[in-house]
Amino acid sequence: MRSIWKGSLGFGLVNIPIKLYAATEESTIAFVSLDKNNHGKIRYKKVNEQTGNEVEFKDIVKGYKLGGEYVIVEDADIKKATPEKMDHLEIIQFINEKEIDPVYFEKPYYLAPEKAGARAYALLRDALKKEGKAALGPFVYHQREWIGLIRPQGDVLVLHRLRFAQEIRSTETLGIPKTDIKADELKMASMLINQLTKPFKPEQFKDEFSDKLIKVIESKAKGKTTPVKQMKVVHSTTEDLMQKLKASLKTPSKKAS
Repeated sequence: MRSIWKGSLGFGLVNIPIKLYAATEESTIAFVSLDKNNHGKIRYKKVNEQTGNEVEFKDIVKGYKLGGEYVIVEDADIKKATPEKMDHLEIIQFINEKEIDPVYFEKPYYLAPEKAGARAYALLRDALKKEGKAALGPFVYHQREWIGLIRPQGDVLVLHRLRFAQEIRSTETLGIPKTDIKADELKMASMLINQLTKPFKPEQFKDEFSDKLIKVIESKAKGKTTPVKQMKVVHSTTEDLMQKLKASLKTPSKKAS
């Protein structure tokens, strides 16, 4: 596995040299864009809007519009903004992970120590396990700042990239109507929830869509057609809500795909 970032992790006065690795990979099918007339692959070019000419990657610079003019921003300028966070993640506090709403979680990574930091890494990992805590600290990656949440998972420290509060959209404009729920409806819904409650086992959930789509593509390549099974969804109304809940309690639970 190839590391995507190198730096250090600050734990009090202890600095642990670390490497960052992607913890996930997409299971979706990769498509390419083609010209429908001859199936030629579509290329995306970087074009100068003034001349119409293609620009090579080496000649592209970053710019920020300020008062009608563009200011060229170089990597050295970016490092000047928060040099203490460029290659260093300083733990600023410890928390109970359950305090964080899942809406703040964005992406997980694995942290691995360099050889010189193996003992300090293990100490932080085991201390977090013992106390049942996670660590928080800011860091800069991909030319922007993130909040990092660090927690132990087996022998590994996992870093979760968190969103900032200002990035979470307000729910006030969604227009959720005020609704009075009857006690017997709530009781019936609670019974259904309890009936379907079971331990989470991630290995039970598969990307069934991608597997089936591959089969459709393979069949099409052989000149075969795949029948389409239409699913009809009937929305429940207020009048039949109780009947639907009662029927749901009698229906066997669905297995994870």
